[in-house]
Amino acid sequence: MTAEKRPQRGRPRNGDARGAVIAAALKSFAARGYFGASMRDIAAEADIAIAGIYHHFASKQELLQAVMTMTLQDVLASTRARVAAAPDGDPVEQLAGLVRAWVEFHTVRQEEARVGASAVHCLEGDGRERVIALRDEQEDLFVEVVERGTRLGVFTTPYPREAARAIINMGIAVATWYRLDGDITPHGLAERYARMSLDMVGAVAIRA
Repeated sequence: MTAEKRPQRGRPRNGDARGAVIAAALKSFAARGYFGASMRDIAAEADIAIAGIYHHFASKQELLQAVMTMTLQDVLASTRARVAAAPDGDPVEQLAGLVRAWVEFHTVRQEEARVGASAVHCLEGDGRERVIALRDEQEDLFVEVVERGTRLGVFTTPYPREAARAIINMGIAVATWYRLDGDITPHGLAERYARMSLDMVGAVAIRA
């Protein structure tokens, strides 16, 4: 990815009726909130009959779970790939790549990011447990990278777990203010946040 190219939004869903319903639910939840969005709103957004939604999803709750599961699976795949791609398992490169992927996601897929951050309390039953487990996996990835860097003496922070959580929340907040038509690209902002994150953990030698 370069500063000139902006990442693509979300997953392609052309010709995918189930995906179209999920996309419509996402837009409705982002615009109205989970409790404010009705199945009628979602059907109108998807340009299908309400019965068409129930062909794929039993309830609005099941739709929310699908939206949040898809969102977390996507960002987990992206962040894990960046960590795995770091040369020689270098913690500096791992953290920088992890933060870049995290920030790029929150700049380009803002609706998913906002719904994912705000609607956890709306989840119920087994779906809530699955989503929280995925969220915990994402947090663990950040914590493991920072703690490993600390053990190796590459990061000097005395608070690796707290630093990791601060970096996570710093990235989440991007979705609340970033605008794609602003004066910095997702790539450019991700680079800045990667550098700030390395400063936060007290990286001894910054190579990112």
